[in-house]
Amino acid sequence: MSSDGTDVRVDYSRVFTQAIDRLHSEGRYRVFIDILRNKGAFPNARCFAGHNGPKPITVWCSNDYLAMGQHPKVIAAMEDALHDVGAGSGGTRNIGGNTHYHIDLEQELADLHGKQGALLFTSGYVSNEATLSTLAKILPGCVIFSDELNHASMIAGIRNAGCEKRIFRHNDLAHLEELLAAEDPAVPKLIAFESVYSMEADVAPIAAICDLADKYNALTYLDEVHAVGMYGARGGGISEQEGVADRLTIIEGTLGKAFGVMGGYIAADQTIIDVIRSYAPGFIFTTSLSPVLVAGVLASVRHLKASSAEREGQQTSAALLKTMLSKAGLPVMLGETHIVPVLVGDPVKAKRISDILLAEYGVYVQPINYPTVPRGTERLRFTPGPSHTPEMMRELTDALVEIWSRLELRRAA
Repeated sequence: MSSDGTDVRVDYSRVFTQAIDRLHSEGRYRVFIDILRNKGAFPNARCFAGHNGPKPITVWCSNDYLAMGQHPKVIAAMEDALHDVGAGSGGTRNIGGNTHYHIDLEQELADLHGKQGALLFTSGYVSNEATLSTLAKILPGCVIFSDELNHASMIAGIRNAGCEKRIFRHNDLAHLEELLAAEDPAVPKLIAFESVYSMEADVAPIAAICDLADKYNALTYLDEVHAVGMYGARGGGISEQEGVADRLTIIEGTLGKAFGVMGGYIAADQTIIDVIRSYAPGFIFTTSLSPVLVAGVLASVRHLKASSAEREGQQTSAALLKTMLSKAGLPVMLGETHIVPVLVGDPVKAKRISDILLAEYGVYVQPINYPTVPRGTERLRFTPGPSHTPEMMRELTDALVEIWSRLELRRAA
């Protein structure tokens, strides 16, 4: 109570309810599907929401891009590790030690990117946040130059670094150089960007950014999470495909997308790896990945280094789906990558399309709304893989055409 007897206590429940209500009113409230994937039969799965018992569905938005989470080698490796060492890692690596699986995987990842060393984290988000925030604190007066469409985890790392930052327009080399040239030559600089931008389906000009880094004495940090496993002769990402991995200071990747399991990592020279290992709280104080998970990733990385069949199958599927959707007059956001976004431009309509696809057609694709993408650019994001058949694509295209007509949505120009 206040001095005049007025009740001034905070109504916490009301504040939280209003926060959720805002999301509903803007059409941005996220609903997570209740699902089980069918082992060995991806993209087939079972949905448990909104009906009695499981309903068969086809998954079109998984980041397990190559279905390696279903691969017999990966599953067998995880089963072997479980029976060999048990379930957990025993704590942080400082306390529980370096499980030998971790050492083997870090060596494989360093080799994948042609670097001296690598360091495992519990997720790609943690690897970005921990590394970027630590680097800038180690470099006095560091300024980070960040592409405006960088991942939320990169933005979080830059923010937590507490350093100066400069945001350059997406893939705009002239703007990046303008910002670099304006800084004191004596100031440490770091350019942070991605290879494949997963919502735009485009690719960064990596070599040209490296040229600018050389010219202005800047370090480079490349996020390859939507490219590792899928591009390059051994799955080293766009930087391997373009032959520029050696020019990058740090390459960051995930183990939960194309490699099909869980985790994140960085690859760099051994001194930088040692700095992050020794200074990053997000690494030091986090329980290390279960050796069961690491064993699965190890099998996946080794397989994809030697096999190009999955990469070729994915590219074939992506090209076919883009062609089918474009010929049907749907507003495909065409790009040069494996990701196939279809523009809707309204959060409520995007959610409505997603709901109809799931309920009436057994098709699962999640709507992508703000803040993941800018307002007015809401979309459906399809990720066709080597296991998606032409028949599945025809069924998807026909369903979208029917829904677009039903809802009187804008077609492609």
